[in-house]
Amino acid sequence: MIDDFFSLFQTDFYLKVWRFAFATWPVWLPLFLVSLLFNTWFSYKRREWLKKTGSILLEIRIPKNTDKSPAAMEMVIEGIWEDVIGSLTGAYLEGELRDVFSLEIASIGGEVKFFIWSFPKWKNIIESRVYTHYPGAEVIEVEDYAVKVIFDPEKMNLWGITTRLVKPDAYPIKTYIEFELDKGNKEQEEIVDPLAPVLEYLGTLKPGEQAWIQILIQGHRKEGLQDVRLFSKPDWKEGIKKEIKKIIETESLVTPKPDKPLLIPYLTKAQDDTIKAMERNSAKLAFDTMMRVVYVAPKEIYVRTRGVGIIGSMRQFGSKTLNGIRPHKFIPGIVYPWEDFLDIIRRYRQRTLLEAYKRRSVFNVPFKHVFGKPYVLTTEELATIFHFPGATVTTPTLTRVPSKKAEAPSNLPV
Repeated sequence: MIDDFFSLFQTDFYLKVWRFAFATWPVWLPLFLVSLLFNTWFSYKRREWLKKTGSILLEIRIPKNTDKSPAAMEMVIEGIWEDVIGSLTGAYLEGELRDVFSLEIASIGGEVKFFIWSFPKWKNIIESRVYTHYPGAEVIEVEDYAVKVIFDPEKMNLWGITTRLVKPDAYPIKTYIEFELDKGNKEQEEIVDPLAPVLEYLGTLKPGEQAWIQILIQGHRKEGLQDVRLFSKPDWKEGIKKEIKKIIETESLVTPKPDKPLLIPYLTKAQDDTIKAMERNSAKLAFDTMMRVVYVAPKEIYVRTRGVGIIGSMRQFGSKTLNGIRPHKFIPGIVYPWEDFLDIIRRYRQRTLLEAYKRRSVFNVPFKHVFGKPYVLTTEELATIFHFPGATVTTPTLTRVPSKKAEAPSNLPV
């Protein structure tokens, strides 16, 4: 049996491959070593730059009564869109990276809180944007809740999900526009906030349980030399054109002919609405995005179905004619005991996910594209899945500011 296996590598084909590799090593070996050197250099400098830059975590405590639609959050997110690096020198010699943000909703023992993670230079901008669009809110710099969790596999369990889109990036998810939350003339009892099921589910956690939703974002654009790319990577708008063309040419009620091009009236209403949604979405600022879900709890109160329940509470963002968010990787992802007798793989994946979450790392070192690759969401889509709910969301454990603040009267005695 073993002889048969090794005999596979003694055929004429494999002998030719080995001879070719040996004959051309003066070409490919230097290229391999140079590539290894550059990758090592950039990894080192970027780690160093990230450590020097630091980070902050801002908790946003929302007003008790707010009638703002997700459009207000869209304006907040528009204010942090940034797609440039200072200079080529900074990128290649200093390890500078594009700005990364993390929009987070965390349930800590059932208490639901909103956070925005960023580099320190963005603190004043985030504060001013939030205060402008959400009067009465409080923005407080806090200690990182995730860093407080020290994973001990003997005493606790950890489970997570990374996500992807159901369809190509060109198709938007069902946004607050489709939910008609952009119309300010609706009565409170008529408002259906798509974020409500998520918050209600997070609010059901018991003391000791923690569930976190992390939405990592980075301004999307065409990538080139500043991103240390020898060959440029186009932006997502090329894909939009292709998908619209595909709908018109292959999914219409009438097959187009060379002498009779297809016209819009031949499309169904659903197809026409899909194209309009894609065109509307393409006019928005876009972000490279990765959403993670993490659930951690002591073993004695750990509930296996918690993580799946959180993802299930997000189904309303999907549509058969548009797009949706679905699980990509389940972590640890071990199904049968014989796949990992000593729990080595399980624990490695759990620790990796937790560490990547704490570092907010997916676009860059040290956990670039760990457990999944980013996809594109616009400000409109992000504001739909991350916004501060109004009074219609009655989750009792949602952290809110008890009452609106007012300035003291000017005639008070000093």
